[in-house]
Amino acid sequence: MAYLLDTNVFIAAKNLHYGFDICPGFWSWLDQAGRAGIVGSVDAVYQELMGQGDDLAQWARDHRQMFSAPTNADILAVSEVNRWATESPQYNEGAKADFAAAADSFLIGHARAGRHSVVTHEVPGTKRTRIKIPNAAAAVGVQVLSPFAMLRIEGARFELRTQGGQLVLPMTEVGGFAG
Repeated sequence: MAYLLDTNVFIAAKNLHYGFDICPGFWSWLDQAGRAGIVGSVDAVYQELMGQGDDLAQWARDHRQMFSAPTNADILAVSEVNRWATESPQYNEGAKADFAAAADSFLIGHARAGRHSVVTHEVPGTKRTRIKIPNAAAAVGVQVLSPFAMLRIEGARFELRTQGGQLVLPMTEVGGFAG
C-alpha cells in the first residue's frame, strides 16, 4: 500500500469536494484503489469515522477491509512516534496526550512501519497546544501528501458522462434542465 488516509480526508471528501451525491466516482476510485492495495487507512481512523454516525460511517463499515488493524511492527513504530511526541519540548502536555489518544500516532506509526505515505489535509503548525500530522511525520521520516497530490500522482479522473459526444446532464425536478 502506498497511501494511508487521515480521518479528515474522508470527512472533507463527504462534506465538501466529493459528496456521495455529487461525485460517486471518488468513492468508486477509493474502493478500487483500496482493493488494489494502493490506499487504505488504520483501525483508529475507522473508529473515528464510526463516531460520526452518518452515511460516511456506513461507507466505512461497508469498506472495513480498507482499515488495517495494527501489527506488532506497527505498534512498535507507534510507540516510537509517541516517544518522539513525549520528548518534544515544543508541545505542552495536553497536546502530547491528545496526540497519543487520537488516530494520528497510529496513522504515522503504521506508515513508518510499512513505508507508506500519509494523506491529510493538515498543514504543519507551530502551536504548542497541538501536534500536527505533518510535524510528527517529518520528525520520524514519513512523507505527507494532500489528497489532491495523491489523486494527481495516481492519475485519478472523475469525468462527466457523454453520449455521442454530448454532455449528459440529469433532469432536475425544480428549475429543470435537460442535456
